[in-house]
Amino acid sequence: MASGACSHRDPMLKKRDDFEDMLEERRNSSDLRYALRCYNPVLYKGVTPCKANLLKSMVLQSDQIHYVINQVSKETCKAVSDVQEEVSAILEEMAHRLQISTVRFFAFTLSKIFKVLFRSICVNEDGIQRLQQAIQEHPVVLLPSHRSYMDFLLMSYILYTYDLALPVIAAGMDFMGMKFVGEMLRMSGAFFIRRSFGGDKLYWAVFSEYVKIIIKNGFAPVEFFLEGTRSRTCKSLTPKLGLLNIVMDPFLKGEVYDVNLVPVSISYERILEESLYARELLGVPKPKESTSGLFKARKVLSEDYGSIHVYFGQPVSVRSLVKGRVNRCQFNLEPRHIPRKPSEEIYSFVNDSAYRLVRAQEENMVLKPWVLLASLLLQNHHQKQAAGQKGGMALDELIEKAAWLRDVSRQYGAFLHWPDHMSPSEVVSSSLSLHQGLVRISEGRVQLALEQGGLAKPHSTITPEEDVLNQAVIVLSCASYRNQAMHVFLRPALLASAIHTAASNQKQEVYNSFSFLRNMFSNEFILCPGATVQDFEEACYLLVKTGALQVTQQEVVVTERGHRTLTFLTSMLDPFLQGYQVVCRFLCEEATEVLTEKQFIPAVRNFIIKHLLAGRLRYTEVLSSDLQKNCLAALLRLGAVQKIKGAEQGTLKVNKVMVNSLEDTLGGKLPTQKTAVARL
Repeated sequence: MASGACSHRDPMLKKRDDFEDMLEERRNSSDLRYALRCYNPVLYKGVTPCKANLLKSMVLQSDQIHYVINQVSKETCKAVSDVQEEVSAILEEMAHRLQISTVRFFAFTLSKIFKVLFRSICVNEDGIQRLQQAIQEHPVVLLPSHRSYMDFLLMSYILYTYDLALPVIAAGMDFMGMKFVGEMLRMSGAFFIRRSFGGDKLYWAVFSEYVKIIIKNGFAPVEFFLEGTRSRTCKSLTPKLGLLNIVMDPFLKGEVYDVNLVPVSISYERILEESLYARELLGVPKPKESTSGLFKARKVLSEDYGSIHVYFGQPVSVRSLVKGRVNRCQFNLEPRHIPRKPSEEIYSFVNDSAYRLVRAQEENMVLKPWVLLASLLLQNHHQKQAAGQKGGMALDELIEKAAWLRDVSRQYGAFLHWPDHMSPSEVVSSSLSLHQGLVRISEGRVQLALEQGGLAKPHSTITPEEDVLNQAVIVLSCASYRNQAMHVFLRPALLASAIHTAASNQKQEVYNSFSFLRNMFSNEFILCPGATVQDFEEACYLLVKTGALQVTQQEVVVTERGHRTLTFLTSMLDPFLQGYQVVCRFLCEEATEVLTEKQFIPAVRNFIIKHLLAGRLRYTEVLSSDLQKNCLAALLRLGAVQKIKGAEQGTLKVNKVMVNSLEDTLGGKLPTQKTAVARL
């Protein structure tokens, strides 16, 4: 299934739905009447909504909870009644208390807020109709992308507007700490879960049973974020498997006929948390969720955040995913209520499914013109910086390059929202105006507004280190928009970089280099397990189709017209290549015997700042803690770094010879090892 999910195809053949602006009606009619209107959604098999207290008592009376209570009682020598009290306390802390009156309050309030913040909220109504049908047929799980705090409020708002069943939503425990707001979220369908359970058998049992009872009975759609947390970089994150495992379990055990998984892609033209994310990536602690913080954030209401596009994807049947992958007979060998760790077969199946679903989210992300402009402006900034020049890019040149990149991205299958009724110069001007906090235009030239990244502090008192970090805020904010297009260009960019670093233009050499880079970056980007050959073929196909490459049985040759495309593509990937190289350099030069994971990010950040100030690094965005963590995860996966057992928690042991070799291979100084190829 993994290979089928990521198989090579012509992206231009993908048919996508049209959008409707749901705010249009809100601007022309009463918000109060809208909030108080008759709301009567159809549920799965016509079941009646389940009261919160009934759901809790169903969990308490379930066979699985009784089994785990007895187990924990024996293991801890606690009385059964004491363990039962613990279960009740966990449920009390966790459970939602969905009330229609609270939903109506949010419907009214959000209508007012959304009309101020956004020009439009566009939804694919065909997707809504498919969802309505799916909810009636089978239990439904909603899987939205996660780029903003706004996501789960927006989802409930849309479902209420279209008279669909409101979801129960898995939310982090940090939201529960917000006075008043935490309880309001609970009463609008949120159930609160800890960020990590450790080995807490009791908590895991209560949590999983709570979700499974909702799924088995179809009481409401369940909603959670596959990525587990908001992406601060606007790239998709490696999916977390815990909740996906839970929602698939009732089908695997034959307790429901099927479960529908619905990927939802939420695309923001301008992200509310833009500079907040950049600062978090630079080590500024994330502000604690609080009601006072929410009120302090009211100043965002004076800003323009453009449009939002929400695309409800095709429902994915778990039954069809399982076909030929999992033998469900294994679940008949022991009672269903006894918790068991997923087998290797189940883990592999859930992992492949998760990647497929995140890829579906990516493919239906709507890209705005600014995403292309940010990519071009960042590349220009890096080139000028490397040459010691200033002055940005001429506006006319930016318009010409944007029109060229628009055509390339469409040929690669991008879901691009480029207003064709406007001239390219109008589109570019409109985008630059919306993002004036990140760019400035002076004397017909456009450049990043690096001076706007800092705190209000007299320039004479800013240290060189602070100046680097201030400029990095703007660079990382722009990079977050560029990253929205990475899934479109990733495979061709990996191939372009492989051609650049390969020892020759022999197809096998290029494939070996492509395979190495793909493996190295599989913690950084969504690259489906076991699909290296398919990704290589897709990249070749796209670059041949657009006239950038000629590929024979033996050789990969760049055409005359292909140089422009390949230069752009290698520049897309270069910041990541340099980021991984500098982390490797740090580990070889400065890693001590007692380096811990906790010390790693601050230490590598100081190392990078030192090299940036010395002019030895080209890309400020290598300061991103997300990139540094992903690189460390890749090195751990490849065995170049190991965690020492029994030592201080998270102590790292570095194999400097291997790390040095990886750094050289990333820089094209060492040839990649020959890879076994099924077919090329």
